[in-house]
Amino acid sequence: MNCIARVFLNAKEEKEIQTGFPWVFDNEISYVKYRKSEKDEWNQASLSDSTLENGSGVEVFSKAGGFLGTGIYNKNSKITVRLISSEHADKVFADIKSFWEKRIFDAVNIRNLKYSKQDSYRLVFAEADFIPGFICERYCDIDGKVYLVVQFLAMASDIFRKEILASLEKAVNPDFIYERDDADVRQKEGLAETSGWIGKSGKTFITILENDVKLSVDIANGQKTGYFLDQKDNRRLLASFCHGKKVLDTFTHTGAFGLNAFKAGAKDVTSVDISPEAVEMVNKNIFLNGAGKVCKAVCADVFDLLKEYESKGEKFDVIILDPPAFTKSAKAIQKAYGGYKEINLRAMRLLNEGGILVTCSCSHFFDSHYFYDMLMHAAMDSHKRVQILEKRGAGPDHPVLLGYPKSEYLKCAICRVM
Repeated sequence: MNCIARVFLNAKEEKEIQTGFPWVFDNEISYVKYRKSEKDEWNQASLSDSTLENGSGVEVFSKAGGFLGTGIYNKNSKITVRLISSEHADKVFADIKSFWEKRIFDAVNIRNLKYSKQDSYRLVFAEADFIPGFICERYCDIDGKVYLVVQFLAMASDIFRKEILASLEKAVNPDFIYERDDADVRQKEGLAETSGWIGKSGKTFITILENDVKLSVDIANGQKTGYFLDQKDNRRLLASFCHGKKVLDTFTHTGAFGLNAFKAGAKDVTSVDISPEAVEMVNKNIFLNGAGKVCKAVCADVFDLLKEYESKGEKFDVIILDPPAFTKSAKAIQKAYGGYKEINLRAMRLLNEGGILVTCSCSHFFDSHYFYDMLMHAAMDSHKRVQILEKRGAGPDHPVLLGYPKSEYLKCAICRVM
């Protein structure tokens, strides 16, 4: 690939990129210079008038002409350029195979410092691992087979799928690779949705071992990539508070928090989800772990169930709130604030004296400032005093890239409620 264009930003738009932010939005671009070959003259045009092809390599410059980085251009997306390197294009594209191979090996090697061959974890975390829009989960089935589940969610990675997949084969040598490119976000990138095996076929239902808990994962139809690996370490920490306790696990998805509590010796565990399919999976996982005498799954709206429990005077020793993102845009933050506050307020009222609340938000728009402010006001309105024992996020397989707030999306507070 040749770099055939230069993108110049509006005044002062470079500041965010200089801190590490890897995106250039369409409204940040002043004009584009492009040419068909190195022998041709540069043409200058506005973004709307340029004939630059989607998927082209571009160099990004400040208004004053300072070089900022090399990226991939996509006029279909509001994120018009996704940066892939802080180096000049001629160096990046001179050996693109080696370029992506190094990125993959770097991601794999940093995980190898923390995880064993039997672990399941996120192997590549998109921009946070310098591979825009690319997600790769590594699942180890209990039979020892390694499954990779991949998502190419941006054109900036999709056009290099051949190089990226070859690099994964070389670095990981997986038994199977499954593609989950059935996400709506691909439409915003001008990409078709697709899913299925890449190469040979394996099982779509696999069983992984997390913190000594057996968990069934549906890699073909489960949410996103089949399972949420980001809470693995938080589930392990929760377990230390659960011996002999009565536990309520809400928005449970697969029942993983509740089953970690069971393994730690909880006396009673109720796992709740509004999805019948999720509850079916929870029951399957309860059976897998021989937890039927302690654990039960309930299909219900968590908001309604918390109200019902409160009206009946039900009490718990430990409550987990791990809801889906209540907001996926900055415009809906206040509405989300109300939703988060309601479930946290009711959970605080349902806890016995000194009970433990594990409360989470996975929306990057609902940042730490909003999250902990919400907790403070939930405590105030529930007439409780709350100690935050620990502030946590995703595990080390989800690195945070400085200058890219979206990579620090998960908030998890371990609280003592009095």
